[in-house]
Amino acid sequence: MPLYEEKPHKLSELEEEQLHETEAVVNELEGQRVFGAQHYEFWLISVIALSWSLFQLYIVIEPINSTITRSIHLSFGILLAFLIYPMFRKPYFLQKIRWFGFTLAGVGVATASYVAVFYEDLAQRPGDYIGLDIFMALLGIVILLEAGRRVLGFALSIIAIVFLAYDVLGPYMPEMIIHKGASLNKLAGHMFLTTEGIFGVPLGVSAGFVFLFVLFGSLLDKAGAGEYFINLAFAMLGKYRGGPAKASVVASGFTGIISGSSIANTVTTGTFTIPLMKKAGFRPEQAGAVEVASSTNGQLMPPVMGAAAFIIAEFLGMAYTDVIIAAFIPAFVSYFALFYIVHLEALKLGLKGMDDEDLPPKWKTFIRGIHYLVPIFFLMYTLMVLRESAASAAFNAIMLLMLLMVVQHPFRAILAKEKITKEILLSGFVDILAGMIAGAKNMVPIAIATALAGIVVGSITLTGLGQVLLEVIESLSGGNIFIILFLAAFVSLVLGMGLPTTANYIVMASLTAPVILILAQDNGFLIPAIAAHLFVFYFGILADDTPPVGLAAYAAAGIAKADPIKTGIQGFKYDIRTAILPFMFFFNPELLLISGVDAMNPADPKGWIWITNPVEIVMIFVTAFIGMVAFSCFTQGYFVTKTNIIERFIFLTIVPFMFLPKIMAEYLSLPDHHLSYLIGLLIFAVIYFMQKAKGKAEKVSTAEVNL
Repeated sequence: MPLYEEKPHKLSELEEEQLHETEAVVNELEGQRVFGAQHYEFWLISVIALSWSLFQLYIVIEPINSTITRSIHLSFGILLAFLIYPMFRKPYFLQKIRWFGFTLAGVGVATASYVAVFYEDLAQRPGDYIGLDIFMALLGIVILLEAGRRVLGFALSIIAIVFLAYDVLGPYMPEMIIHKGASLNKLAGHMFLTTEGIFGVPLGVSAGFVFLFVLFGSLLDKAGAGEYFINLAFAMLGKYRGGPAKASVVASGFTGIISGSSIANTVTTGTFTIPLMKKAGFRPEQAGAVEVASSTNGQLMPPVMGAAAFIIAEFLGMAYTDVIIAAFIPAFVSYFALFYIVHLEALKLGLKGMDDEDLPPKWKTFIRGIHYLVPIFFLMYTLMVLRESAASAAFNAIMLLMLLMVVQHPFRAILAKEKITKEILLSGFVDILAGMIAGAKNMVPIAIATALAGIVVGSITLTGLGQVLLEVIESLSGGNIFIILFLAAFVSLVLGMGLPTTANYIVMASLTAPVILILAQDNGFLIPAIAAHLFVFYFGILADDTPPVGLAAYAAAGIAKADPIKTGIQGFKYDIRTAILPFMFFFNPELLLISGVDAMNPADPKGWIWITNPVEIVMIFVTAFIGMVAFSCFTQGYFVTKTNIIERFIFLTIVPFMFLPKIMAEYLSLPDHHLSYLIGLLIFAVIYFMQKAKGKAEKVSTAEVNL
């Protein structure tokens, strides 16, 4: 089937087969049960998932108490977790839901909803809990740990158990981390019956904002936007050198708006892009690695950022739109640099673009799906210009998208002069139902992860662990800020191998981000708190393609028929450019468009000085991009032509001039930090002309040999 073939209103058998294959790969990697429409489990799960989506939309119209909302939200999440995810990934457990699966699901709902059902009673006896309260709390914690093991693997549940053990066994800990300990009653109450632990800020963000954005993405996907973005990327870029790989980068960036999962992003776009990259001349490992790097970086892209944007805003008490503004330049610089790396790889391999007959027609493709851009731009407008709340903006965008989904098929039929059948009239409503069901299913890992991560947050408030960690890290690092940052980066990478990005961010933001800020201040670096939070977030994302675990690499390798370890290593090589960005915006917060902070309280967003001058913003973006291009040339060993070792290190010297102008100006005693940019540009120009001359000489030499 050609990439650009016009789609009928009803999926063809081939399209259905491709869709099922894509979903099967994601489900297999995430360990989900898959039921056909002939099984009652399919309808049971669909009804529950649809009910969850309807509940989340309802509470935007008729808000209810936030604690009750969190309790009901987690109840749905746990119920679906036990119905969708088996106890073990073996045929006996995968083929049907066993009686003990239903039992655990029922107990999970009973415990998670206990806070909502008995909210008034619990509010009247804060801290004075009865036996039933403690029993349900302890049982709820155990059930949540098992749900986490099923949905997310062992890592996060084990981390939660370690923190729970630390809470109870405080008096028996080594002297450096000793504390007075907590009784089971106090632990159960703190973790489950207050908003300090499981029902704390992370779960509140999941229930209040994240669900709506995930639902928006799922509806966009069911409407056909995912396929549209892929086709559009190929239409615009396919004819250029290494076109399929460039299209993969752009398509995965767009898909990052829809999907909060690097695995789903990899499989969705990779099914189309990886075979075409291989056909164009990329080695299987390279094709898989390009898709992995593109898809993992999709979580950096505003406005969703893998759900972390909302949690960052809540943790720091800042506007969600300000998080998007701060994250904008690093995310886009990183993505444009990946696009450039793909271009360099194509140059090295001597690749050409795709033939015009194999590509979708540009304008026809663009116009055919232009209506998919309307709800996205409407969402951004209501967030950035009208400054509506995240929940309100997402809700309004969902309503607009649903309207478009209802009318798009009849409208296309009218344009094609086809008869409008009952099937065409109802197809939009079917897509909406499918999107709402898929959105709820996609939310299960996030709901469980944020609830479990709440145990880590609760442990910190219960034991004062934050101060203890401050002393431990300061002791290990000797107070050296560089060692502190490398420690935080390493721990984020290691944790990220077993944790989803959102959970990894919550754990690291709770444990290390405050420590980084305090020790940075002690070292004379006054930085905004968001720099530390984005630092650990970036390294958590990089874990998705870091061997030996990186699941996104396994997904891409499966499609590319390549070695997953080699694919992961190659993907990490492409993503090395992303690894330097957190260090750069840590020491130069102007990359986050923040020029200063309140020296008395750098963590307070109210005291941050934002850069609003358009000329300055453009200059920061352009110079950062040139710095990232220089770093990419250093890692790839290629620019106009192949670079030697001296040229590579000249490229490396450009990086600090572009990214850290004030530090370089101080180090070189320059009168103005803008001179740092000028020096970097001059070095870049010199090496460009050197490479140009070298390239011409090589062509002449090759021509003489051919003669």
